[in-house]
Amino acid sequence: MLVVTRFTIGDDDSGTFADRAQVALAALAARPGYRGGRIARSVDDASSWLITTEWDDMGSYRRSLSGYDVKLAATPLLAQALGEPSAYEVLYDDGPGESAGIRVSDRARDADTARVGETLAMGRETD
Repeated sequence: MLVVTRFTIGDDDSGTFADRAQVALAALAARPGYRGGRIARSVDDASSWLITTEWDDMGSYRRSLSGYDVKLAATPLLAQALGEPSAYEVLYDDGPGESAGIRVSDRARDADTARVGETLAMGRETD
């Protein structure tokens, strides 16, 4: 599981953002299922930042967000993120020390059509 969270940060806030991002990443790193993370800034646009983290699975990432230290250190920072999808399942690996391979998706077949609070009863949608 790979999480890519992008930010647009003004010049005046870049130093404090980097410091806050390090604290947030440290809080996330202490959670079970964490594999690694990075803080990066674009070489083409100094206001464009990102934080990437890697997790054992989606559940580990989501549970990490409920940790007290993460709520204090990371949640305020993550609230500044651009409003776009950030969690990705890794479908292909190829790196040093790893055997290349395609993974089967864990994504539900109806993920694009199911809605929260929707149930199916005898073939009919009900609310």
